[in-house]
Amino acid sequence: MKQVTINDIAKLAGVAKSTVSRYLNGGSVGQATRQKIERVIEETNYEPNQFAQSLKSKQTKMIGVIVPRLDSYAASRTIMGIDERLTERGYQMLVVNTAQQTEREIEQLYNLAKQKVAGIIWLGTTVTERHLQAIKDIQIPVLLLGQEHEHVHSLVYPDFDAAFALGKQFMEWGHRDVLYVGVGPYDIAVGQARRDGFLHAFKEAGANVTTHTTTFKIEDAIPIGERIAEATDDATLIVCATDNIALGVLKGLANGGKSVPVDISVSGFGGYDFTEVLHPSITTVHLPYRRTGSRAADMIIQLLSGETIPMKTFTSFELKLRESVDILK
Repeated sequence: MKQVTINDIAKLAGVAKSTVSRYLNGGSVGQATRQKIERVIEETNYEPNQFAQSLKSKQTKMIGVIVPRLDSYAASRTIMGIDERLTERGYQMLVVNTAQQTEREIEQLYNLAKQKVAGIIWLGTTVTERHLQAIKDIQIPVLLLGQEHEHVHSLVYPDFDAAFALGKQFMEWGHRDVLYVGVGPYDIAVGQARRDGFLHAFKEAGANVTTHTTTFKIEDAIPIGERIAEATDDATLIVCATDNIALGVLKGLANGGKSVPVDISVSGFGGYDFTEVLHPSITTVHLPYRRTGSRAADMIIQLLSGETIPMKTFTSFELKLRESVDILK
């Protein structure tokens, strides 16, 4: 027999999942709503799991924020936006770092719940069944930021659309021999959606594309730039999945005696501050990290209030067309 879940209770009672969660955790729920939930629980013989039962005491006005790394420009700007808006709304932020380790992400979902946070904003890189089980167990609102999953409320950057728009621009400028430097598919947003957007634009134009895989670290992209500098192929453009990767590639090209964009063009993705002040300034996609952090704070508070929000919400992007990419036609 299928085990009754909090989702089942919410559907049968005709209320939001967050309302049922608030009831189970001892929060304020209207009398009529309380009676509907109690009736469904009695009819279905629903029994909260032991972990959820340990969380029944009143939640704090604290929001947990899970970040994969603290030395990331994107993460730091996002956290600033979250903190500013939560402060305005009378909440506090508790940040935990996972050092890009899946096990620590799952542990922190449970740990934050034990610390009675009201909700969690999770800057994720991948979503596994164990993540989903943890979210089900803790029974408090979780907002996934930067990645998406059909079963978790997600605030997502339009990685595919932004990459496609920038890639299409490069094709209009006449580039047909392209090197793409990205990360592995374990990262859904950068390793899959962003890559697919670029490759789709290149394929439409009939461009020749060679791909290289690296990490998010600048130092790991430097050797790739050095190898490209030594190569004798006809590539006119290096498209990088992040601005950090672009910075590493630029360093590697310089080590190999190549000048950008005279010898070869380079682009990034993210719109980090340094992209504008470098020489040459880097063509990239600007993502509104700080504003997205503010929006995430608003969304988690909406979930706490029992409001209905879309399972997936997209942010915006802006192309920054600068000096590092040459116009061939």
